[in-house]
Amino acid sequence: MRRTRILTAVLALAAGLLAGTPPALAADSTAKVPLAADTYTWRNARIDGGGFVPGIVFNRKEKNLAYARTDIGGAYRWQESSKTWTPLLDSVGWDDWGHTGVVSLASDSVDPDKVYAAVGTYTNDWDPKNGAVMRSSNRGASWQKTVLPFKLGGNMPGRGMGERLAVDPHRNSVLYLGAPSGKGLWRSTDSGVSWSQVANFPNVGNYRQDPGDTSGYASDNQGVVWVTFDERTGTSGSATQTIYVGVADLQNSVYRSTDGGATWSRLAGQPTGYLAHKGVLDAANGYLYLAYSDKGGPYDGGKGQVWRYTTATGAWTDISPVAEADTYYGFSGLTVDRQRPGTVMATAYSSWWPDTQIFRSTDSGATWTKAWDYTSYPNRANRYTMDVSSSPWLTWGANPSPPEQTPKLGWMTESLEIDPFNSDRMMYGTGATVYGTENLTNWDSGGQFTIRPMVQGLEETAVNDLASPPSGAPLLSALGDVGGFRHADLTKVPSMMFTSPNFTTTTSLDFAETNPNTVVRVGNLDSGPHIAFSTDNGANWFAGSDPSGVSGGGTVAAAPDGSRFVWSPAGTGVQYTTGFGSSWSASSGIPAGAIVESDRVDAKTFYGFKSGKFYVSTDGGATFTASAATGLPAGDSVRFKAVPGVKGDVWLAGGAADGAYGLWHSTNSGTSWTKLANVDQADAIGFGKAAPGASYQTLYTSAKIGGVRGIFRSTDRGASWTRVNDDAHQWGWTGAAITGDPRVYGRVYVSTNGRGVIYGDTSDTGGGGGTDPTDPPDPTPSGACAVTYKITNQWSGGFQADVQLTNTGSSAWSGWSLGWTFADGQTVSQAWNATVTQSGATVTAKNVGWNAGVAAGSSVSFGFTGSWSGTNAKPAAFEVGDQNCTVL
Repeated sequence: MRRTRILTAVLALAAGLLAGTPPALAADSTAKVPLAADTYTWRNARIDGGGFVPGIVFNRKEKNLAYARTDIGGAYRWQESSKTWTPLLDSVGWDDWGHTGVVSLASDSVDPDKVYAAVGTYTNDWDPKNGAVMRSSNRGASWQKTVLPFKLGGNMPGRGMGERLAVDPHRNSVLYLGAPSGKGLWRSTDSGVSWSQVANFPNVGNYRQDPGDTSGYASDNQGVVWVTFDERTGTSGSATQTIYVGVADLQNSVYRSTDGGATWSRLAGQPTGYLAHKGVLDAANGYLYLAYSDKGGPYDGGKGQVWRYTTATGAWTDISPVAEADTYYGFSGLTVDRQRPGTVMATAYSSWWPDTQIFRSTDSGATWTKAWDYTSYPNRANRYTMDVSSSPWLTWGANPSPPEQTPKLGWMTESLEIDPFNSDRMMYGTGATVYGTENLTNWDSGGQFTIRPMVQGLEETAVNDLASPPSGAPLLSALGDVGGFRHADLTKVPSMMFTSPNFTTTTSLDFAETNPNTVVRVGNLDSGPHIAFSTDNGANWFAGSDPSGVSGGGTVAAAPDGSRFVWSPAGTGVQYTTGFGSSWSASSGIPAGAIVESDRVDAKTFYGFKSGKFYVSTDGGATFTASAATGLPAGDSVRFKAVPGVKGDVWLAGGAADGAYGLWHSTNSGTSWTKLANVDQADAIGFGKAAPGASYQTLYTSAKIGGVRGIFRSTDRGASWTRVNDDAHQWGWTGAAITGDPRVYGRVYVSTNGRGVIYGDTSDTGGGGGTDPTDPPDPTPSGACAVTYKITNQWSGGFQADVQLTNTGSSAWSGWSLGWTFADGQTVSQAWNATVTQSGATVTAKNVGWNAGVAAGSSVSFGFTGSWSGTNAKPAAFEVGDQNCTVL
């Protein structure tokens, strides 16, 4: 996973491991068998962002069509009506988890319905599968895939360069892809169905961040890194003749073809000693702009330049915003204003301190202004104001001294794009969010422009652990990079991540089962303590002390009454303490690195697991004894938990395809175990509120059962299982953590490796068992209403529609439910900004938590994709409650 504040190559390398890089997965030949299924509604526990966004792509033909790519969390499409992002790769399954890493995106400017994604997370052996190019003819609602004969690295060094993937703007059946690892330049002539290497392209690249890295991560050749077409050199239906290609080679960075890719040559006179992170063509003026850095990024870069190449004459001009001698950063984030030729912007992507910098020129780079300047050091004058009220945690709870400010303008700012149809709108990605403005041209008039997060719907955290206490906040999370959050309301962004201390990554957390106000978390921090405690359910924290030798968080367990804790940190052996960790003692009888958990009834019973052995302590963690049980997984890819309210009742999930793998149950504190015969593989286990009429907790697991990978629920102690997700909702790798909600039957929280915390609620009418505060009863608003129903896109067998519902009455709504009937058999397949259900031809769309309130005279919008055949007529009537709406 990307790291937001770690500079060194070594720690950047470790970041992939900290995100819980999934193990290599072997094929399984288990035959599929029928499984019970339930219909679930899936949402994110809102954090809004939380990870690196290295690419933003606007379509050049259609207004308001934009995409964002993340390094490990998939791709997203912008929804203009709601100013939110819709995830597009949730259908990526367990076996293809690496395809949630997106190294490049391309939106077709000839046919805007078409979009392409080059996917793959690592080029070394961390990702066992090759990369692929995914293609969609319905804006990412569904995909087809072509697997490549090499790997791609959405989370590799250099991932902010690009875009590596490009569609010919005149002959859109032609695409180019720049490959890493010395694989060169590739071309497709059939709209991405098949690919072949451009054999005569002269340079496969040679830049490696760290040639001595034996893991293959930092030592990979970053390869061919961007492709740019000169749209002036082609006509509709004929291939564009002039193509520029960027290569990761400090001496030979830019190549060109003037005959449609038949021949290639190094661009004469180009700068050397730098890598061209971006190459953007201003066709109106005939300039190719290039942003250079001495390193590949996104963490490193100490020097940089910006150059302008005049395509008509071959002249090169150094237009760097500051002298190279004054830079301590590289340039990237390059964009031009398509409405105002001559306006160009670039970012100092690797200016970590005191802040990133954004530069703007309105005269083709002859002169520049900065987003901020020093007045008298260390004081700054900003051309912008920042409003992070929608994502208040972006301040990090910091109170820095000048010239630092909070929130920061950004870091890792490798993507920056001006909307090609709107000079006032700009978006840029950082290591934690997408920022944007809609009054950018205030910059030029001497006024201030306003920057806000433009990230709602884009969730990009990697989840290490989850907890749902029986009282207090419904969800506590342990996350990579941003530490973790206390969600008092799943539909709202928390005000702050865990602080005091603020771990860069939280690796484990636990609460006292019978005293849920007591919470403990452990994690990684460059300098400082690795453990923290809370006595108010995670709202406030204080640091504990570290035993000698601690280097990382490891795992931690709290006694059910909160009287003692057992900690298995990285760097030293298992430790125990009474109270809040002011002093620690070494546990005996258990190896270092063991996973630890607590019994949820007996305050002195703790459990551990390491290398196939299960360990038990009955004296509060002072001594452990190995169970005589055999047959458990031999490795350490195991997660286990004890059942609340039942002493000695433990479930263990894990293993590997080449050995023991599955789900085990013990009712005697691990003395003996029973392996469930009906579970092929399992990787995480959790518990939630018992089903109506049942006395035992509901089980949830991320598993393979009956040959099917998915999220499963059991209400009868594992005798039978119900798959609760579907193929459209798989989220790649979900093996780090899972838990049910002890207060809401059927609710399950699922960890992902880059798509945040997913939670699902059942439509099972046999459920209920508690009121869900985020899913209130059907609203019955009164007063008049009006509806605008617009089919925004239609293709063979499918369509996309946007719906605007207006409260035309005199009283505000605190919730809404809109109903209509399809006349032609249309069916809804995916919706956003509303929960949509369909029975026959009847459709009901209900508010989600954040858009329930609609003031008199105000509107709310949502959208969906669906299928159709024959005709696709708009619905003739809509109603809210018993009120017929005016159809506009």
